Amino acid sequence: MAYELFYWPGIQGRGEFVRLALEEAGADYVDVARREGGMELMLAALESGSQPAFAPPFLRAGEATIGQVANILLYLGERHGLAPRSDPGRLWVHQLQLTIADLVAEIHDTHHPISTSLYYEDQKPEAQRRAADLVETRLPKFFGYFSRLLTNPMPRDWLAGDRPSYADLSLFQVVDGLRYAFPNAMKRLEGEYPALAALHARVAARPNIAAYLASPRRIPYNQNGIFRHYPELDE
Repeated sequence: MAYELFYWPGIQGRGEFVRLALEEAGADYVDVARREGGMELMLAALESGSQPAFAPPFLRAGEATIGQVANILLYLGERHGLAPRSDPGRLWVHQLQLTIADLVAEIHDTHHPISTSLYYEDQKPEAQRRAADLVETRLPKFFGYFSRLLTNPMPRDWLAGDRPSYADLSLFQVVDGLRYAFPNAMKRLEGEYPALAALHARVAARPNIAAYLASPRRIPYNQNGIFRHYPELDE
């Protein structure tokens, strides 16, 4: 069965967290909206069915349609060995993913702190204040948490168990995206949290992920996604 991933073409966005899981699993999938006529199919899917998704990304697996990133990854994690087999282990990885989702929302709000319906240029002063707070207080709080998980009570390679989970892939994406969006800040911060840089390197070196990152399937970062580089926000 080939999965159908529905997400906006041209940006990594939240769909990238799902793509990374599918790529690591070696799963057969179609990125629907990136194909001819795919946008029309995606918009129609949002308006049809008894349990439609609120917004992309959503995944179609046979007759099932699953929305929300953390929910999709919970589904894929169990079926493709990207989460522990035990119920407590699966819930723990799901909890980590929800925490990552909180961080992703805060990162997004650095360039749209007032409203997503306004252009960045309409809220630049507020964006500068929000970005400064992210770098000074919020990133250290989140980075400190994930760093502790990777180092206490002893250093470990992965957040949960002896193999990577979808939470590790998602944390890789956050670090990678922040390096693009806030290169100056990340140069300062990463020295304080070497465990996160090491995790990023381990994920990037995994064969399926390395092949994906080098392929045209990996959409480049740009100014329309979650991770955007505005130099004035990274002083």
